[in-house]
Amino acid sequence: MGFLEPDGRYGSGHGEVDLISMPSFRTLDDLQVAGKRVLVRLDLNVPMKNGEVGDGTRIARQAPTIRELSEKGARVVVLSHFERPGGKVVPELSLKPVAAALSRAIGKPVAFAPDCIGPTAQSEVRKLHNGDVLLLENTRFHAGEEKNDPVFAKSLASLGDIFVNDAFSAAHRAHASTEGIAHLLPSAAGRSMQAELSHLQRATEKPERPVMAVAGGAKISSKIALLENLMSRVDVLVIGGAMANTFLAARGLSVGRSLTENNQTDVANRCVTAAQSRNVTLLLPVDVVVAHELKPNAANRIVAANDVADDEMILDVGPRTIQAFGRELRRVKTVLWNGPLGAFETPPFDRGTNAAARAVAEQTQAGKLLSVAGGGDTVAALAHAGVAQDFSYVSTAGGAFLEWLEGHTLPGVAALEPH
Repeated sequence: MGFLEPDGRYGSGHGEVDLISMPSFRTLDDLQVAGKRVLVRLDLNVPMKNGEVGDGTRIARQAPTIRELSEKGARVVVLSHFERPGGKVVPELSLKPVAAALSRAIGKPVAFAPDCIGPTAQSEVRKLHNGDVLLLENTRFHAGEEKNDPVFAKSLASLGDIFVNDAFSAAHRAHASTEGIAHLLPSAAGRSMQAELSHLQRATEKPERPVMAVAGGAKISSKIALLENLMSRVDVLVIGGAMANTFLAARGLSVGRSLTENNQTDVANRCVTAAQSRNVTLLLPVDVVVAHELKPNAANRIVAANDVADDEMILDVGPRTIQAFGRELRRVKTVLWNGPLGAFETPPFDRGTNAAARAVAEQTQAGKLLSVAGGGDTVAALAHAGVAQDFSYVSTAGGAFLEWLEGHTLPGVAALEPH
């Protein structure tokens, strides 16, 4: 192990990669949908502000599936959950305001039904003509959704002839509208789901080596499964963010007042041992940016990782660490990224994450790298660095993306495979 001591084309528009023919499930290419009622599971659980969609990124990602089905003459019936109403009707958690945003995204009207099953939903579906789009009410208004109740799933399935799942971000939940319904109708993946799975499979199952993983964020405790799974799959593992502090503390270094999980040092040491036994290069910070407080433009200094004062906090990686990152990056062919390297929301502690992200983007744009990133903080960090469009693929799936990297089977994906 090299251990650095502390002292079709589908994508985001840039750095696109050819999709590989690995999926064992059907896609839209395998369907004859003209005149058919096609139930499409989207994830429309998007931020709302004053009754308007605050961030339409997720809707935009899924819109191509709806447009394609509509253009092919399907009668499109959209299913989605929204927030956590607890199996009862909560008017302020209605999907009705989202219909307008979906309509703008697909460029045509979207009708709305005030229920997702029963006579009301059935009546609205019967009104559809070829090419029409209907959004049904929040599936979580019914307790059967999260319970994956067979009766509820059957009621949903009765509204369609074909099921298309385009909600990878909800695929880690075995709910009626993500898993149950797929066993009752001919099923396929939508374009967003197809792109997500194709990039993830290419990056994790049959990657071009060497493979680098970037694991950042605050806590080791929330990423133990991730670290353990990555250790068996990658050639270079970069540890950043506050969880790197726990690795430094496990080495016996003082990290001052830095965010640290002292009860996780054994986990950090196990990761080091595993990396050594598997000949994985483990990249920890060799220098860090420290300050007495976390606030914009706070006074700070760059020190060696073993020279942090007792009253200082580690808030970013330093330039020597970024140089080491760059050297490793130039020799790898695949990068998986989950988590920032520092407190990127608060300048100047965004410099390390920005520099690393831009280096990955540059290698991707030069055609030298497949780069796949995901996780809420990661998406925000890459957007902050101005390079979200320059990675091969940036997932907005959150928990589902993380569970995939942890090696879990996602029920909503498994249900699309041949029964």
